[in-house]
Amino acid sequence: MKQEQTNNSELYEEEFSFKNVISKWIGDIKYLFQFKKLFILVAAIGILGGSIAAWLWPITYSSRTSFIIEDTKAGGGSLLAGLAGQIGLDIGGAMGGTSGVLAGDNVLALLRSDQMIKSTLITPYQEQGEKTLADVYAESNKLKESWAKYNQGKLISFPQDRKVYNRLQDSLLQDMVIRIAEKNLSVSKPDKKLGFFQLIVTMPDEQLSQLFSLRIIDKATEFYVYTKTKSQRTNVERLQARADSIERLLNRKTYSASAANRVLLDANPAFPTANPGIELQQRDKMVLQSIYGEILKNLEIGRTVLIQETPTFQIVDKPELPLQKNKLKYSKAMVLGAFFSLFFLALYLLAFRKRD
Repeated sequence: MKQEQTNNSELYEEEFSFKNVISKWIGDIKYLFQFKKLFILVAAIGILGGSIAAWLWPITYSSRTSFIIEDTKAGGGSLLAGLAGQIGLDIGGAMGGTSGVLAGDNVLALLRSDQMIKSTLITPYQEQGEKTLADVYAESNKLKESWAKYNQGKLISFPQDRKVYNRLQDSLLQDMVIRIAEKNLSVSKPDKKLGFFQLIVTMPDEQLSQLFSLRIIDKATEFYVYTKTKSQRTNVERLQARADSIERLLNRKTYSASAANRVLLDANPAFPTANPGIELQQRDKMVLQSIYGEILKNLEIGRTVLIQETPTFQIVDKPELPLQKNKLKYSKAMVLGAFFSLFFLALYLLAFRKRD
């Protein structure tokens, strides 16, 4: 019987009560209050550690660039496509709105792509200098010293011509690209309902941050416009080459017809067979004039479509010096240092108390 009562008491769970919880908290606080001198000492150490961390914290600079992409294509594309089809032009899906590889949010991935970052890194840091942005980035992040061991103790440079790069330079350039994409570059669309994009570049060098931000926008603009208009631009170039060829033939036929007319004026009336040659020259000239006129018409339509196809990559806000300076504030660092030191000390004391 006694054994059954003992088992029932062991299986009994204490009923939860806020009063009991609060009383336990009060007891823990009273227990911790016994070590107030230790808490003061640890808080002072935390404040000192926070101030040292703020002093050693690396300074970075953030450049913010906002831009919009406006596709000038609007309604009525199907009408223009039909009109172009009647005169032999195939503009296909070029008039199909904003769909495509570079439509919408794909611009975000374009700015973070390896090709855009690489092509930006090998641009000159100064107009008349030999240093590139890659050189300055490696120096500001103290990478050249750590990489020297791979090059027999010699510092590695990154010239603008990538054709002269060896395997080591290509590998280290790719390492910088990965670092920038993961740590230094941020591309976002702050408001999904609007067409504004924002590019944030954070780097230890202020001028490098500004230059990188502006130049990667230029590279992306060039690539974006080239890709969006490649098909139509090829069509315009083809029509322009044909127009130039027909124009040269027409000029030769014009000179030939003029020479034939002079021969006709000097011809002997006794030889009437001179007239068919002149008529052939005139006929060929008229045919070439008709062909040349149609090609010029198609060329102007193609140029109009090309203008309509060309998107606008417009910067709204450019980063201007001085840039935003990122540094851990002393007040914040000291408060955090004191808080975490006291927190972990309290956890340790309570855990030690429970083990007793």
